[in-house]
Amino acid sequence: MKSQEETLEEWCRALLQAFELEDIDVDINEVLSLAGVAAHSVIRPAAPLTTFIAGLAAGRASGSGEAQDAASMAAAMGLARRLATEYTGTGADAE
Repeated sequence: MKSQEETLEEWCRALLQAFELEDIDVDINEVLSLAGVAAHSVIRPAAPLTTFIAGLAAGRASGSGEAQDAASMAAAMGLARRLATEYTGTGADAE
């Protein structure tokens, strides 16, 4: 029987292949860590939403040529982590 880590790595590779992104390096532990921060700092359903939006932002930055893939992902995940950590429930548009 596969471990959770092996299953996640296999699933990640399958997703990357299906989206023709095999050349992208995904730090699964960092993504899960960000999801955990969002889940505990905001609410549980914020975890997938946060990781999706961070990935979307990173993809847009990379696609526009603003930054390389790794730098785009690090910046997007860093911003999302900071926002989730600082979240007070008073509305993100207050910034």
